[in-house]
Amino acid sequence: MTLLDLLILLLVAGVCGALGQAISGFSRGGCLVSVALGFIGALIGLWLARSLGLPEPLPVMVGGKTFPVVWSIIGAALFVAVIGLLTRRRI
Repeated sequence: MTLLDLLILLLVAGVCGALGQAISGFSRGGCLVSVALGFIGALIGLWLARSLGLPEPLPVMVGGKTFPVVWSIIGAALFVAVIGLLTRRRI
């Protein structure tokens, strides 16, 4: 994997994480948080898809590896929603 492939992968993960934050309605952090959420969302989304036997729609090939865009967005939205429920202050 070259440096350009890594930068593209970080960009795709950042967009997926930002979309997951926008869907869940709870946003905390900036670009680095969005990138981390994109990768965490990919792990959660792929685990969920494989356990339910669902296909992988819209995979993006980066450096010979596939990145599951749809499952990353869904996983990031689920992860951010759970974190938002656990950390939201009650007034």
